[in-house]
Amino acid sequence: MKLLLLGMNHRTAPLELRERLAVADPAPPLQKLVACDEIDEAVLLSTCNRVEVIALTRRPDAAKLRLRSFFRRELAGDAADLTPRALDEALYEYRDGEAMRHVMRVAAALDSMVVGEPQILGQTKDAYRAAVECGASGPILDRLYQRAFATAKRVRTDTRIAEGPLSVARVAVALARQIFEDMTGKHALLIGAGEMAELALGALRDAGLASLAVANRSAERAAQLAVAYGATAHGLDELPRLLAESDVVLTSIGGDRPILRVDTLEPALRARRGRPIFVIDIGVPRNADPAIDRLDDVYRYDIDALGAVASENAEERRREQARAEAIVAEEQQRFEGWFAALRAVPTIRDLRGRVEAIRARETSRALSRLALDPERREAIELLTRSLVNKILHAPLARLRREAEREEGMAYLEVARLLFGLDDADWDTTGEGAEAPPDPQGPGPDEP
Repeated sequence: MKLLLLGMNHRTAPLELRERLAVADPAPPLQKLVACDEIDEAVLLSTCNRVEVIALTRRPDAAKLRLRSFFRRELAGDAADLTPRALDEALYEYRDGEAMRHVMRVAAALDSMVVGEPQILGQTKDAYRAAVECGASGPILDRLYQRAFATAKRVRTDTRIAEGPLSVARVAVALARQIFEDMTGKHALLIGAGEMAELALGALRDAGLASLAVANRSAERAAQLAVAYGATAHGLDELPRLLAESDVVLTSIGGDRPILRVDTLEPALRARRGRPIFVIDIGVPRNADPAIDRLDDVYRYDIDALGAVASENAEERRREQARAEAIVAEEQQRFEGWFAALRAVPTIRDLRGRVEAIRARETSRALSRLALDPERREAIELLTRSLVNKILHAPLARLRREAEREEGMAYLEVARLLFGLDDADWDTTGEGAEAPPDPQGPGPDEP
């Protein structure tokens, strides 16, 4: 069995491509994927900064072609303008140990735009949970993701990697602080009420604003956030008035089309009489139409633009990142050993089955010739099982240990050969085999 991971992130693909491939509900595409012969298990992670799939497969080359087709046809909708070359340039590929390491680094926020941000761990857990619920994740990926979550916990506990701005949302607020040296007297509008919006709301609350408003499709959810963070709650129908009153607009709301367009901002700009609006769009797909860039006094930043601000905090985290990477390497090695040892499972199972068949047959034959009560018969059964377990313990333990090494396959092959595990007509009775010579030689009465 092999692990194969294909994906794209903020370093390999522009936002325009990532938002086209973004997946709101991973269950339907995952179910199609694991229905294919090439894929046994799979998990799909789709966030504002990445879209990637990890798969367990017995046919890695065929699975690679299947996953590339999956990205092009299932996620991109077989878009005519997405050429194979463009997709190849955007996708990265990892196998086995590299795939394990990547999953752990992602969960630990070491591969994020903002290193150490906490949202990715929750997003990874959601992706794994969705794969489990739809039947796409099995025992191998289950074990990998549990190890990845444990790795992320160790990184956050044992390092200071998460100090400083902890999320894209907080970096967005840091950008607003750069735009306005003094946030006192400024008015901010937050559009959306999801997790990312709530994080931004907490940061905006601490920025010393004159007022803070929350607008959302669900008035109830907007009201909950407003009460918790000292803001006012509004429906989206109030956007025209709110935009005219707002100096900073931070938006993170779901939808198929941008909520901030030229026609929605032009009236607000007229009412503001030349006072600029700074739009910080952290939604994927984007909430602000790039066409608003042509409007005077509108300054738009999307999630990729935030990368420049995030990089200013990177130096402070870089010193802790080496420690975090060491933790990932240790956990990867631990999982890699377990994964490699799985190669021994079929041989161990077959060997145990072969020996148990012989034990059961010979014990049954002996008991049939003895007049024993049930209690004594059970004692003999327990004795023979114990003998088999003790005899097999050392060689099976050695097979497990050696299977973790690259050279371990030789041990497995020799074991299968010596015990005839692949011989369909192997004589389990031993009666057809030539008796081995007596190491003591013939007895005194033997010729």
